[in-house]
Amino acid sequence: MSNSADSPEAGSGDSSGPGSGTVESDGSSSPAAGDASARGGVRPVRVLTVGVFALAGLIFFTSFDTAKGTNIRTDASLLKLSDLIQERSHKNGQLDESNGVLRDDVEALAERDDGSTEAEDARLTALEKNAGTQRLKGQAITVTLNDAPPNATAKLPGYPEPQPDYLVIHQQDLQAVVNALWLGGAKGIKVMDQRLISTSAVRCVGNTLILQGRVYSPPYKIQAVGDPEKLQKALAESKAIQNYMVYVNVYGLGWKVTEDGPVTLPGYSGTVDLQYAKPVE
Repeated sequence: MSNSADSPEAGSGDSSGPGSGTVESDGSSSPAAGDASARGGVRPVRVLTVGVFALAGLIFFTSFDTAKGTNIRTDASLLKLSDLIQERSHKNGQLDESNGVLRDDVEALAERDDGSTEAEDARLTALEKNAGTQRLKGQAITVTLNDAPPNATAKLPGYPEPQPDYLVIHQQDLQAVVNALWLGGAKGIKVMDQRLISTSAVRCVGNTLILQGRVYSPPYKIQAVGDPEKLQKALAESKAIQNYMVYVNVYGLGWKVTEDGPVTLPGYSGTVDLQYAKPVE
């Protein structure tokens, strides 16, 4: 059967029936389109359009729910995290100071009537001194480490241009100074404003120092009480520090050693509870 305009199905001829009139067709519409319209069929293009708008609406709603009225394209959340770290570090410092005051009060009360002998008191005082919980007076030197300028270049021929790692202080640099000072006979060491004890750990995360729950940025200052001449000799003989000095001379890392004269190092005021170590029985 033909689909041309002359075919009976196209409606070009006269058709009569009970209660119907004559139907005329100009041939401008195809029978398939007419039939689909009559049946109320849905075109694929319309389905796709509805789907796109629905997906866009879902994305807008998700963005709104995530933002909660804030701009999610900024780094404000990172800044808030940085502020939180600094706030916690400051709070830890205040708690350390408060803990130190309370410890002094407890020790003063205990000394009133603790039932100990003078020999036992002397032994306890010596142990506290060696533990670093008491103030320490003596001659001291200070070592200052600092990052190189961000635009630093190689100062000496034969050396490559610096990578970012070459221009910042690393954990091993701080540890090298502390270890050399202990080897040089230091009686006590203070890093920034905190006294080191046997459980202290000098750790760096990125370009910041984390020491006993507090966060510091360069320049880093390490002060040691002891014989200044022996302390400086130990620094000069350290292989790790000799390697560090190459970066000082080539890329401009900061290095400064000063003699401070008589100073008083603070006692350690933090907690001394051990989490993993057990006393030998």
